[in-house]
Amino acid sequence: MKYWLIKTEPGTWSWADQKKHNVTHWDGVRNYQAANNLKAMKVGDQCFFYHSVNEKSIVGIVEVVKTAYLDPSDETKRFVMVDVKYLKDLHKPVSLEVIKTDPRLSHLALVKQSRLSVMPIGSDEWKIILEHSV
Repeated sequence: MKYWLIKTEPGTWSWADQKKHNVTHWDGVRNYQAANNLKAMKVGDQCFFYHSVNEKSIVGIVEVVKTAYLDPSDETKRFVMVDVKYLKDLHKPVSLEVIKTDPRLSHLALVKQSRLSVMPIGSDEWKIILEHSV
């Protein structure tokens, strides 16, 4: 199993929306690096669900339930989407500020490539972030 982080603007798709719908497709990705990350996802991989813009925090965990397939909202037929399902809430959100102040996380794409919407998270970093949510 691999770990990932997926970002969304809460005004577009929020954690509350995800919980209400349980399973949804993760679409609209138009960055090639982020799309390649979607293509690398496998069923059973887990993703931190990150609220961008104003909140800037990890709020929950979803699980990949369907691997990459064509995103019908992309007229060029170049980009893909995956399906994810609600897995669990974090005990408390982990803010970008907390992540930036932990030197063990300073190398994360979330810190280095702030505009990337889908990124890998190593298993050690996954555990560190979970420790911050307790």
